[in-house]
Amino acid sequence: MVTAAFLCVIVAGAALWRALSSELFVAHGLASASHHLAGAAGWIADVLVF
Repeated sequence: MVTAAFLCVIVAGAALWRALSSELFVAHGLASASHHLAGAAGWIADVLVF
């Protein structure tokens, strides 16, 4: 049981390391930023999104 839990921690750590090294979280943050809206009406979208 302890070995299985330790293995899960190692695998989760490796997955997190890979996501951080590929800048996955940064890409998602930029994609969801209000300034990244395609076809938005400029400052109105900035005001309404926040």
